[in-house]
Amino acid sequence: MSTIEQAAKRLEEMRRAAAEPSAADAGIAAGPLDAVPTPEAIVRGVPSRMTTVRSPLAGPPGLEASQRGMPFAQATRPRLEIDFAALKRKSFLTPDAPQSPLADEFRIVKRPIMRNALGPAKVRNGNLVMVTSALPGEGKTYTAVNLAMSVAMEYDTSVILVDGDVAHPDIPNILGSPAETGLLELLTNGSLAINDVLVPTNVENLAILPAGAQQGRATELLASAQMHRTLDELSARYADLVIIFDSPPLLPTTEARELATHMGQIVMVVGADSTQQHAVKLALTAIEKCEIVLMLLNKAAKTDIGSYGGYYRYGTPRG
Repeated sequence: MSTIEQAAKRLEEMRRAAAEPSAADAGIAAGPLDAVPTPEAIVRGVPSRMTTVRSPLAGPPGLEASQRGMPFAQATRPRLEIDFAALKRKSFLTPDAPQSPLADEFRIVKRPIMRNALGPAKVRNGNLVMVTSALPGEGKTYTAVNLAMSVAMEYDTSVILVDGDVAHPDIPNILGSPAETGLLELLTNGSLAINDVLVPTNVENLAILPAGAQQGRATELLASAQMHRTLDELSARYADLVIIFDSPPLLPTTEARELATHMGQIVMVVGADSTQQHAVKLALTAIEKCEIVLMLLNKAAKTDIGSYGGYYRYGTPRG
């Protein structure tokens, strides 16, 4: 029997099995589909595979549909309703507008990050991604929020956005998230668990970990042993998720440098026509212990070259 005849036979079997989910699933798991990987058979096989895939953080199947779709159903805090219209007015990426130049630019940015975080050759702590800059005002929070939104648009990937710039948290102003009870309380209150401080949102695959209420020596907590343990727990417990940290800028603080030593990847945001080259070089030396750094030029004028994004790994440039 020729390959075309085998594919046609398999397609007919799948049509007959459409009303029998268990039989279809068994055929997809091990059968002629794997032996005859024709485009038609693969495309038809995808919906049946997808029906069995659920986020590891999703609630049990008995939940109502609105709850079942939430990847952070274990979180105890009320869901945050992000105002997409307000975000658009501020030129942020929103999940209801996936086709736009901004969406395309962040697709380019997120692909190498996701390969390192979740791919077959993922790096150590690759799912911990720190977004930073040399100096304030270069657009690191803008980048962190847009990157989180872009990752959340993936069908099978969830993301936690951590407001790690505890001295100057901007995420509450942008997304309307609560400012109280967050990362700082998690570091200082032993009775709190991560699920107690995570804020699920109306973006199905996105949850927020706020900075928390302001307190003395807040930035020093980022360099504490408790912070290191928290990072290890986040990386291990949410190994199938991308965790994005909006961190303090590198040069005005030392805490961001310490935080960087525990990250698998760093996105270094550079303000076009505003950040001096020597500041960028100095900031890069502060994070040289992190093997993977993505350089992102922000506020750049459009050219015929396309999106600005350079992937940089210490020792080995990558395309």
